[in-house]
Amino acid sequence: MPKVLIAEDDLMIADLIEDILVGNGYEVCGIARTVEEAVALGRLYRPDLAILDLHLADGGYGTDVAARLSDIPHLGILYATGNAPLLMKHAARGHACLGKPYRDNDLLRSLEIVAGLVATGIALPPFPRGFQILPSAATATGEPFHG
Repeated sequence: MPKVLIAEDDLMIADLIEDILVGNGYEVCGIARTVEEAVALGRLYRPDLAILDLHLADGGYGTDVAARLSDIPHLGILYATGNAPLLMKHAARGHACLGKPYRDNDLLRSLEIVAGLVATGIALPPFPRGFQILPSAATATGEPFHG
């Protein structure tokens, strides 16, 4: 059962994500609202996957979480944000981005794709609406950018 860290400052959204994941066989190792909380949970539980919002509480960014947890081997990073264009412009560390709003199935499929990218270096379609592979992941894996 894959372990997932959620970094989302909106607790209603975070709780919904947790319900979706737990209902589909994932283990949620924690919900963080700030960069510091997310990094502490990541270091403690060493998750397989992380779902990161771009803008976190206290003015922090999900990109900071990804950078600070980059030493955790095989950590798959999925940004779930309403600011996908900004994230894509800055070529953040991580694997993919899913634009908000999204459907439950889009979130689950996006996590499957990220897990596959981490395991094999290949992102297999179908890609959900609003899903994009980050340029840094495409460069690292040799996969073409999918928009």
